[in-house]
Amino acid sequence: MKIEILDTGCSKCKSLTMLVERVVEETGSTAELVKVEGIAEIVKRAVLSTPVLVIDGEIKIVGRTASAGEIKKLIENER
Repeated sequence: MKIEILDTGCSKCKSLTMLVERVVEETGSTAELVKVEGIAEIVKRAVLSTPVLVIDGEIKIVGRTASAGEIKKLIENER
C-alpha cells in the first residue's frame, strides 16, 4: 500500500501527516508513506485545497484533517 500526503506545510498538513504516521505505526502497517510537497506535483493532481490523503492512487481526504479513527478505517479498508 502506498499512502501519499499532499502537503504545502500548513498546520492542517502537518497535523494530518503526524496522524497518518502515528496510525501507520500503531496498526503495524507496512505501507509506504510519501510526502508530496512540490506545488507543481500537487497542482497536477487537480486538487484545490490541502492537505490531501491519497491511498493507492485514490484521493480519500481533501482540505481537512481527519481523526485517527477515520484514517485507521481508510487504511484497513485498503488491506
